[in-house]
Amino acid sequence: MRSPAPAPHSCPTRSTALRREIMSSSLSFLMEAHDGLSARIVEEAGFRGIWASGLTTSAALGLRDSNEASWTQVLDQLEYMADATSLPILVDGDTGHGNFNNVRRFVRKLGERSLAGVCIEDKLFPKTNSFIGEGQALADIEEFCGRIKAGKDSQVNDDFVLVARVEALIAGLGMAEALRRAEAYHRAGADAILIHSKRADAGEILAFARAWGNRAPLVIVPTMYYATPTPVYREAGISTVIWANHLLRSAIVAMRETAAQIAEDESLIRVEGRVASVQEVFRLVGNAELEQAERRYLPARPSAAAVVIAASGGDLGVLTADRPKCMVDIRGRPLLGSLVNTLRESGVRDITVVRGYRKEAVRIDGVRMVDNDRHAETGELWSLACARDAIRGETVIAYGDVLFRRHILDGLLASEADIALAVDSLGAAPRTATTPRDLVAADRRFSGSYLDDAPAHLRRIAPDIASAELCGEWMGLLRVSARGAGWLREELAAMDAEGLIETADLPMLLTRLAARHPVRVLYFAGHWLDVDTLGDLAEARNLG
Repeated sequence: MRSPAPAPHSCPTRSTALRREIMSSSLSFLMEAHDGLSARIVEEAGFRGIWASGLTTSAALGLRDSNEASWTQVLDQLEYMADATSLPILVDGDTGHGNFNNVRRFVRKLGERSLAGVCIEDKLFPKTNSFIGEGQALADIEEFCGRIKAGKDSQVNDDFVLVARVEALIAGLGMAEALRRAEAYHRAGADAILIHSKRADAGEILAFARAWGNRAPLVIVPTMYYATPTPVYREAGISTVIWANHLLRSAIVAMRETAAQIAEDESLIRVEGRVASVQEVFRLVGNAELEQAERRYLPARPSAAAVVIAASGGDLGVLTADRPKCMVDIRGRPLLGSLVNTLRESGVRDITVVRGYRKEAVRIDGVRMVDNDRHAETGELWSLACARDAIRGETVIAYGDVLFRRHILDGLLASEADIALAVDSLGAAPRTATTPRDLVAADRRFSGSYLDDAPAHLRRIAPDIASAELCGEWMGLLRVSARGAGWLREELAAMDAEGLIETADLPMLLTRLAARHPVRVLYFAGHWLDVDTLGDLAEARNLG
């Protein structure tokens, strides 16, 4: 009969959690993972344990399941997996990577890395995958029992689980030999028995379970007899089912389809909406935790605020009939939501949005709203003036219909200039435009070398810059320091006094500032988008 599950501990280990699964009277399931990312996906799916497959770990490294990956390489992968999840992990230990001496060292190292258990199989080192060939040679029973005893003697945690995998049915040695080996391994100290089969039906597995009589927990891997209904395993008294390799196999199909599509199209347009977003990758690998740690451990600096100008309606046909352009959907999120998300990822939390056209449709959680109720008769500068009280310390100012990669914003925030503009050096190249472009003339062009960090300063921004002085296109994104914010407010006041503030735009403001103060131009090469047309909207889905 099965041993009783251990009594609860005040601080249970992962080995304790795995032992409870294996010893439980109800059927348990372990899902395959082969690296840290897949381990995290298994946990999010709701499984209570992980099978660290030898086949898929090797295949993910581009190696065969024949001990081509050394045990130390395997251990490295396992450590990443243990760090990525709180679930208990049962390690596919192949043959134990050698004799009793290799087994005891391997088991000790697994325990030191919080791996919950190991399964070793009664084959010879180096192993061959069970589904390759016929009549594979098995280990001598007594020698394999020595490996089991060495593993149990070397575990660093009393609850560490050692599963002995019986390959007699795979090798064609028959039911009697399988039972004889299982009984010997159980007496040698194995906590559970894994009985393996490569038949397309579960007949011999169920026959083994009946003959075994629940003398110790029974673990199965129904890769070949996958059509067997799961209630059959419950009725047979099976302890644990291992879904052994399906995450890697599904990933291969998805990667192959994506690669073929991109190769055929020479474009990302047909795959971008079908794959996980970059933000989802960031979430899975724990970027949010790193940001929290940075706030705790790095020297504090005043965080920047942001003002986003989004009062105009835009013209995207029926899409902007009941909402402003900034609220048009980009892959399940409004354009403005994507912009706000980029700001937050760079640590900008205090965000003010100036809204106007269809203002009731402009809603983003955690964002302060300021209304320009004269949006139909005023311009950008009036909208900015509506939020002038939010421009006190370091502030990012952006149009509400632009998207940009985070490295552009991070570059602005890292600048020591009091006023810094993000300028696309590629904007100096001729292109067709249906709307006016904010072209830039500066005292110095981008040289084309990212090693060239000599400063460039703004001369003016206008839609009619001559090619002889054209240096790029302003992205609709700038940052001011606390001192720069003071200069900006002074210029707003001056333009108000001159009667210009109602109709002027930001390029005029920045050109006037450049005449009085240094306005730094930071050159970037693409990776941004001003959404003005339906074509821009389609492209935004690849950038948002």
